[in-house]
Amino acid sequence: MENHHNHHHEHQQHTPAPQPHQQPDHAQHQQPHKEHDQHGGHDEHAGHHTGDFLKRFWICLAVTVPVLLLSHMIQEWLNLHIDFPGDQYLLLALSSFIFVYGGWPFLVGLVRELKHGNPGMMTLVAVAITTAYVYSVAVVFGLKGMDFFWELATLIDIMLLGHWLEMKSQMAASKALESLVELLPAVVHVEHGDHVMDIPLKDLQQDQVVLVKPGEKIPADGLIIDGSSYVNESMLTGESTPVKKEKDAKVIGGAVNGDGALRIRVTGTGGNSYLNKVITMVQSAQGAKSKTQNLANKVAKWLTIISISVGVITFIVWLTAGQELSYALERMVTVMVTSCPHALGVAIPLVVAVSTTLSATHGLLIRNRTAFENARRLTTIIFDKTGTLTKGSHEVQKVIPLNGQFSEAEILQYAAAIQQNSEHHIAHGVMRRLKEQQLELWKSSDFQYMQGIGVKGTVNGKQVVAAGPNYFKQEKLTSPSIPDGIDQSTDTVNFVLIDGEPAGIITLADSIRESAAEAIAQLKEMHIKSFLLTGDNEKVAAAVAKKLNMDGYLANVLPHEKQNKVKEFQDKGEIVAMTGDGVNDAPALAQADVGIAVGSGTDVAAETADIILVNSDPKDVVRMISFGRATYRKMVQNLIWAVGYNVIAIPLAAGVLYPKFMLSPAMGAILMSVSTIVVAINAKMLRVK
Repeated sequence: MENHHNHHHEHQQHTPAPQPHQQPDHAQHQQPHKEHDQHGGHDEHAGHHTGDFLKRFWICLAVTVPVLLLSHMIQEWLNLHIDFPGDQYLLLALSSFIFVYGGWPFLVGLVRELKHGNPGMMTLVAVAITTAYVYSVAVVFGLKGMDFFWELATLIDIMLLGHWLEMKSQMAASKALESLVELLPAVVHVEHGDHVMDIPLKDLQQDQVVLVKPGEKIPADGLIIDGSSYVNESMLTGESTPVKKEKDAKVIGGAVNGDGALRIRVTGTGGNSYLNKVITMVQSAQGAKSKTQNLANKVAKWLTIISISVGVITFIVWLTAGQELSYALERMVTVMVTSCPHALGVAIPLVVAVSTTLSATHGLLIRNRTAFENARRLTTIIFDKTGTLTKGSHEVQKVIPLNGQFSEAEILQYAAAIQQNSEHHIAHGVMRRLKEQQLELWKSSDFQYMQGIGVKGTVNGKQVVAAGPNYFKQEKLTSPSIPDGIDQSTDTVNFVLIDGEPAGIITLADSIRESAAEAIAQLKEMHIKSFLLTGDNEKVAAAVAKKLNMDGYLANVLPHEKQNKVKEFQDKGEIVAMTGDGVNDAPALAQADVGIAVGSGTDVAAETADIILVNSDPKDVVRMISFGRATYRKMVQNLIWAVGYNVIAIPLAAGVLYPKFMLSPAMGAILMSVSTIVVAINAKMLRVK
């Protein structure tokens, strides 16, 4: 399936060490604002900073006043008469200054676009102003006709202002990214021996112990070694209510500490921190081109070619129709200026910039733009049960000795001894129960993890296995009968075997998340089917699926079979999203049309997922889909507006309504700037529901 390769290719870009052939792409990611370079050379790093356009605008505007006063047509309108020897040379000098100083960014842009073989916005503006200027100079030196100086001056003023407004709105979209960077404090209180020193954040090292006072920002990712407090992580995860954090809890750099003092051992600084990974991911998502973006670029290129062609044809038509050279030229310049695909150039990048930053601050991290845009077409979502629809924190319900050789406490100790090496939720549940009962944790060796089955190892010289019913299937053994008091529809059964003999049963239960039923109901309203996927038995799966009113379930699925299950749905023509915790679900996440890693929390590196939901809230899946749809709608609206504007503006500029209505070059430039601003405002109105 080509989709699969797609994903893997996408993800290579995000690994810290880019392959040599990806270098250029990576460079682009370093600067979030650079992505609009290809349609208009507004690469600010080439010297045209946003402020530079504004400065050029004000200076040119000041010089435009005398240009207007010296122009005969304006004098006629204002009923003025300013006449002195050599006035046309003064007009020429002032206009030349505006052409060179105000037009410089556009002329430089023209050279760059042509060098890249990518004529665009800058090319159009530069050709238009150069034509107008050269013709007007010729008039001063004797060519019969009217000069274009006042039109040229006002045109350049409007272009500079429009450009500045557009760049400002684009900067604002990327500003949210910088506000993420500003989440970290400048100064950190580090414990040094028995006193506390203040050091700059950049000097903070791994494993140092920092003190975070009430109300302060947490400087880096870390583990709490002392203290408890409520921590507000909303800016990072979108989780609105502060979370209680105590000893041994993980905290994220950039979160705001509540009312308690915390001592934290630093585990991730700089490039390794959660915040930094999020920023890098947002940048690369903004830099990555999706199909819609590529379409916009193609359309912009064609518009440029059409504009130049229509401009030339307009000139020839008016000239052959017997109009004066100056009139034919004015029409040509108007066509070129009015039809600048400026709005098209920003239509998509602005939506991309707004949507990636907005989603990052709401706990939705987009790694693959194309997959995110595909979210609107989803027909089926497969939920991995544990940790997504359920809390994933299995609590031990019962410990039942089987053959009378071992007591309840011993069975728990044997199980805990080998489970201590596992990260599985069953292991966590067993370890919690051991702690509660204050039993001794025994040592184990030869630990082995059997994927989707259980764990085994050596404890006190005995071979111990802690596993689910699948173990007996694999080993072709008969499974011991399960006592009547156990409800297999809700409880997970874990067998403890000592030296090959079933010695006891530990049952664990997992509770369904409060928001799961609501999320499934909302998906139904969106006409998206939901299925439960789990390694648990039929009864557990059926009970959960029924309780949540899902469309179906897949039970007893081993990790390596998950990918095939996704494929089966795809073969039926379904567009499938898979949600999982990202660890043993990697192949299935990569196989799905949209892979969603859920609740990987601070572990942003859920390598194979296209989208990462920082919180484990199933409603975030719904939010992500509706946000994907909203983002796509905005892109389409912007494309329609930008293209539609040109469809109407080009004929008007060419003079289709002559003599009833004539569009002046300056008016054309104003319309063009307005269309760009409309697109920018529309992009900024995107919201995460």
